[in-house]
Amino acid sequence: MNTRDRSEPLLVAEDLQTHFELRQWGFIRTGTVRAVDGVRFTLDAGEAAAVVGESGCGKSSLARTLLGLNRPTGGAVRFEGQSLADLKGADLKAYRARVGYVQQDPYGALPPFMDIRRALEEPLVVHGIGPRAERERRIDAALEEVGLTPVAQVRGKFPHQLSGGQQQRVVIARALLLRPKLIIADEPVSMLDASVRVEILDLLHRVQREHDIALLYITHDLSTVRHYAGRVMVMYAGRIVEQAPVDALLDAPQHPYTEALLSALADPDPANARQMREIPGGEAPSLVSPPPGCRFHPRCPQAMAGVCETRDPPDFRPAPYHRAACWLREPE
Repeated sequence: MNTRDRSEPLLVAEDLQTHFELRQWGFIRTGTVRAVDGVRFTLDAGEAAAVVGESGCGKSSLARTLLGLNRPTGGAVRFEGQSLADLKGADLKAYRARVGYVQQDPYGALPPFMDIRRALEEPLVVHGIGPRAERERRIDAALEEVGLTPVAQVRGKFPHQLSGGQQQRVVIARALLLRPKLIIADEPVSMLDASVRVEILDLLHRVQREHDIALLYITHDLSTVRHYAGRVMVMYAGRIVEQAPVDALLDAPQHPYTEALLSALADPDPANARQMREIPGGEAPSLVSPPPGCRFHPRCPQAMAGVCETRDPPDFRPAPYHRAACWLREPE
């Protein structure tokens, strides 16, 4: 069990920015991609939270920054009170041991030239876990925990000999090997068959609860977050525009973009066959040249002239524990 003081967040992002320079011919600067541009949130130990948004909104760049794979351009990330900017060498390696990563593409995440035993042993060797008998014990326990049995048969197989769902179970096992305090799962089921998606999400949810691990679940699918997250953060054009407890956000969204995402969800009600849903047109803005003011205003059916296109909205609090960056929620 995690004995950390729950009064202090495990992870804190403060005005986090991750920008990438665009260059032509390797040296002529042609622009800047503002992939993450002023993100603020906290994550408690043992908490399951989701980051939701359409493709290209900056979700994966946020994940890679939290993992320490991208260096922040501005702002800060703190883990257990320590800034990631201060971590180098052995300290950075130790941080990465405490943060597990479940990638979107399980086949691409596993080395094709290594069998499953070697692929799982590699992080244990890198982080000095030993002797070999201890590494073998951890590998077998992890494979059994994610349902890959009989373990003796799975260990000797190569990734291409497993199904997509089995490959993702191996990736989850690898994320658990170093006993992390946080797992970041970036679109963990988007490349899997529909028949196994629920199985993999159930597995992630179970290990997160049993080991008291914090989970940051990154997805574009709002339909799954009610079952696998306690809190939701909605991301648009590099920013978090709304965050709230999952039931509050799904039942009473406070940002027009969240309303649009909910409107796009499939609903089995037969009455919907005779109804047209109002979904904002247009596309997400370029992260190289985002619009001034509220970044959603060019697509927003509720945009207020003279306000939304010129003034960047702060986070308002329309309800307890509910934040929305929208001028419609400005207190009167």
